[in-house]
Amino acid sequence: MNAFVIKHFEIKFSTLGCFKFFNSLAFVESSSAIHGSKYKKHVSFFNPLQLFNEWSKSRKYTYSDTKCLHAHLLKTYEMHKDPFFANSLVDFYFKCGSLGYAVKLFDEIPELNVVSWNIMVSGYNENLLYEDSWRVFCRMYSLGFVPNEFTYGGVISACCALQNYVRGKQIYGVVMKNGLFSNGYVRAGSIDLFAKSGCFEDALRVFYDVSCDYNVVCWNAIISGAVKNKENLVALDLFYQMCRGFLLPNSFTYSSILTACTALEELDLGRGVQGRVIKCGAGEDIFVSTAIIDMYAKCGDMDEAKKEFSCMPVRNVVSWTAMISGFVQKGNSISALQLFNEMRKSRVETNKYTITSVIAACANLAMITEAQQIHCLIFRIGLYTDSAINASLINMYSKIGAVGLAELVFQEAENKHGDAWAGMISACARHGNSESAITLFRRMFQEYLRPDKFSTSSVLSIVECVNLGRQIHCFSLKDGLLNDNSVGSSLSTMYSKCDRLDESYKVFEQIVQKDNVSWASMIAGYAEHGCAYEAIQLFRDMLSVEVKPDDKTLIAVLTALSALHSLKIGKEIHAYALRRDYGKHAVADGALVNMYSKCGALHLARNTFDMIPVKDQVACSSLVSGLAQNGSIEDSLKLFHYMLMIDLGIDSFTMSSLVGAAARLNILGVGLQLHTHIIKLGLESEVSVGSSLVMMYSKFGNINDCLEAFDYIQKPDVISWTAIITSYALHGRGDEALSLYDLMKESGIKPDSVTFVGVLSACSHSGLVGEGYFHLNSMTKDYGIKPGHRHYACMVDLLGRSGKLDEAKRFIDEMPIKPDALVWATLLSSCKLHGDVELGRLAAEKAIELEPSDAGAYISISNIFADIGQWDEVVKIRSEMKETGLKKELGWSYA
Repeated sequence: MNAFVIKHFEIKFSTLGCFKFFNSLAFVESSSAIHGSKYKKHVSFFNPLQLFNEWSKSRKYTYSDTKCLHAHLLKTYEMHKDPFFANSLVDFYFKCGSLGYAVKLFDEIPELNVVSWNIMVSGYNENLLYEDSWRVFCRMYSLGFVPNEFTYGGVISACCALQNYVRGKQIYGVVMKNGLFSNGYVRAGSIDLFAKSGCFEDALRVFYDVSCDYNVVCWNAIISGAVKNKENLVALDLFYQMCRGFLLPNSFTYSSILTACTALEELDLGRGVQGRVIKCGAGEDIFVSTAIIDMYAKCGDMDEAKKEFSCMPVRNVVSWTAMISGFVQKGNSISALQLFNEMRKSRVETNKYTITSVIAACANLAMITEAQQIHCLIFRIGLYTDSAINASLINMYSKIGAVGLAELVFQEAENKHGDAWAGMISACARHGNSESAITLFRRMFQEYLRPDKFSTSSVLSIVECVNLGRQIHCFSLKDGLLNDNSVGSSLSTMYSKCDRLDESYKVFEQIVQKDNVSWASMIAGYAEHGCAYEAIQLFRDMLSVEVKPDDKTLIAVLTALSALHSLKIGKEIHAYALRRDYGKHAVADGALVNMYSKCGALHLARNTFDMIPVKDQVACSSLVSGLAQNGSIEDSLKLFHYMLMIDLGIDSFTMSSLVGAAARLNILGVGLQLHTHIIKLGLESEVSVGSSLVMMYSKFGNINDCLEAFDYIQKPDVISWTAIITSYALHGRGDEALSLYDLMKESGIKPDSVTFVGVLSACSHSGLVGEGYFHLNSMTKDYGIKPGHRHYACMVDLLGRSGKLDEAKRFIDEMPIKPDALVWATLLSSCKLHGDVELGRLAAEKAIELEPSDAGAYISISNIFADIGQWDEVVKIRSEMKETGLKKELGWSYA
């Protein structure tokens, strides 16, 4: 009968899971046969302790095996007499996922002890039911059981997983009260809790409460916590203290400290840590070797990373992913994809982090085929439901210009989390589809989703309406997003784009921890609005708070200096960049070339250009434009030809500068050739290029070509409109110029002060006195623009051309600003036109008084006297010119 029972259990129990258990039962049976009949009554007896120990060591727990064991114990042993067996069964039920049986058996234990409660706490933790773990602890405490270090360690782990800082602090208070604060297990858990909850100072306080000289777990917890809280310098200092003592770091320590070196980009220090790793023999640990590879990869030393990777005896998915990410970071997409193929051939498991890195490698127009293949692979391996991967796919398709495919991925995503929304909004913003980006942002609210910092900063980057921007500002303030630098910087930039520079600076001031992006955005805002002095002062403030400027900040401040034509300060910035070792970063080199060019120091611009190891588009374009704007058209065309020969991209900035130079030097043939090349490149719709073509054809007198060039501009801005209005005005077609001005206002473009010079010139050339007064008043009344000397000179010219010289004189006398030489010279020209000698003499005297070195006033009054035959006066004026050293410029003809 006993043999039948044992055979029955052998069939019911899984052979693999209970092999040792049945060995014990078989031993009992064979023993009884050997020793005779006096032992037959004990045949069914077995050693439960030995059975539990052996089965626990096997770590193979299944629900059916545990139930069979439970039933056998109930039948053959008085289990309720010994809590050990009941506790062990509860533990087994938890380990095989049968929580209901575990709780039921726990409730039936007659005499609970602290071990019983500890098993419940750890069981819930193992099954990720941390709230239940907390409730069990509260119940245990309320029933008067005294927790031990394992209880506290378990419940602290639950609080850590829940990131419940308040509960964790309460538990630590109880630990301190019960005198268990010196226990390393409890303290390590407490340090981990506070560190993961973002309360790193509390974690340090726990660490330093009691000496941890010989507890490597506590040291690892605090170093790891420092790294997770981005306190990498603190982590390095703790590591130094640990090494200075008598405690040897282990693999976990080295993994954490190598991560800190990676975050700080301290490659030399990381090599020193690697030396200690090799010395103590921890290099064979897969996590340590992976951390070393990750350090080299993220610090840009892919040769060393490959060397370490090739020496790894075993490679896991993390090490493969670190290498792939390193190649992606270096822009080497081909190597990244090749390594991914090797990983697939090695049959290493692919996770979502690997896939997102590979997707980033395919974010290139040349990789469109590979991008589609990776997308198919994602469907095949079943990762298409992952929100992070969907967001990466959206970003990838956005970067290669396939916005339609990005939208398709977004629509097909089952669970659209914040990162997918942020990716789609960013895609729309990147490709200028501001309406779709704003619509998506509003849809998030309609679907009861709260936009995160990425969505908010992306939509702010394309907002050009200050009212909408203020609404997003209010939302950001309400949701606490302004604490994020990217949101604060985007908001500041938005106000700057909307010409609200004061509000932009207020937002900038409220950013608590200003990073390079914040400083660069504000400096660029000042530079773009012509506030160059404020931009430079802000740069000085940045240096005074010891923030190291990056390339973007240097480009912004160099742009400001270009507007100021301040060569001295520009040289200081250049020297600072060289001293801070920016020589290895070529991003700002183009800005340096541009700054020197704008300051007229072409030799310095050329020297800087020649020292650039790899000439990129920005540097070449800057020098071409600088040479062209300074009259060196031949040198600029040679460099332009060099750009074409090496197949370097030609941008609109380069072409507009060359066209402008051709116009200034009256080289029509070159201008026409440049126009042909512009059409070939498809740049005729660019606003800067189109405006330059309009001005060039205007200079050459081809008004029809002006209009044709203007019509090609896709989105004319105020400069384009001003160029075409001024062209028509200068060619005596004032009525058409004013019609164009009306069209400009209807299209929503706000005129600037230069536009009004063109409008008033149109009135002048057409003799429209009433319209001239109307537009002059409209400047201040409708647009808040104060008229300058050029505007008043246009009005004087208008009145003078109309023969209203006395009114022109009264107009000058009533000007709110003091008239300059240009205003008096304009009146003088009108006096010459109408032969008014007396008023002409007065105008000439005023013009000469304000600009004694200008020969124009002398020549004009001399011509007036010559026209009426007063040659004595002509000789007198000529003598005065000789006495002052002035000479009449000789006439010349281009023909």
